[in-house]
Amino acid sequence: MGREYDEATLKRLQQLELGILKDFIWLCEKYELTWFSFAGTAIGALRHKGFIPWDDDIDVCLPRPDFEKFLMAAKKEFPDKYRMMNAEIDENYPLTTTRWMLAGTKFKEMPLRDVPCELGIFLDIYPFDNVADDEKAYKKQAWDAWFWSKVLILRCLPRPMLRFRGWKAALVTAVCVAVNFFLGLFGFSRQKIYARCKAAMTRYNDRETKRISYLCDTDRFWNTIALEDLYPIQKLDFEDIQVNFPHGVEKMLSQMYPDYMTLPPVEKRRNHFPYELDFGRYGEQMETAGVGQ
Repeated sequence: MGREYDEATLKRLQQLELGILKDFIWLCEKYELTWFSFAGTAIGALRHKGFIPWDDDIDVCLPRPDFEKFLMAAKKEFPDKYRMMNAEIDENYPLTTTRWMLAGTKFKEMPLRDVPCELGIFLDIYPFDNVADDEKAYKKQAWDAWFWSKVLILRCLPRPMLRFRGWKAALVTAVCVAVNFFLGLFGFSRQKIYARCKAAMTRYNDRETKRISYLCDTDRFWNTIALEDLYPIQKLDFEDIQVNFPHGVEKMLSQMYPDYMTLPPVEKRRNHFPYELDFGRYGEQMETAGVGQ
């Protein structure tokens, strides 16, 4: 397992994230946006009826049209309470997800310690796009999006944090630094790389398809879900609220974690233990959000 939080810090962090989720749900209901959760949040709901005990983030997803509406609605409804971060807002952000962050807080995990972005306690938001029905075209789309998402990381983070040490780590770091240098030398700006990635992700959004996906995860095929497995969306208990999940959430999870209902051994329990954490004004009192706080 990575570095561990003390119990009070993790609990406070989880409660603040739950509060962000409550504001997110309120906003989605007001603007009639389709959304759902998946990955570790889904495992938590099914296995623990809330957070995985050592987990420190919440993941939510919206189809791209609703995602774009959410960005505008969030800015309108919560102009002071929250800040938004993604690669279109700041070219130094190395990911294709969007973070909805509590203003005045800081949360920067170790892999992003060198990223010159203002990062706070957040809800992780994944845009889901149409993917090709034809398998060959789908695999090409998935490869293109995934490839450019990893190039974006290399362009933003020439010295990635590695889980191993020694000569192998030195070699990988040297290769990453060299790739970063040549990307810049040949005119591959962060904006240009992100644009190529987004173009691949959204390649089939101008037509109806039978599946949607977020293609830029560790495995490019993990998150693909058929619309018949997504709808009708179901609600499951998560802490003291109910959260939206795909109708076929178990099928979706089995693509990522075949044995997801079994507790992993301690050494394989992962979280995003921060390089920098500051609760800001939320450090002195337990505020769990709720509209208007």
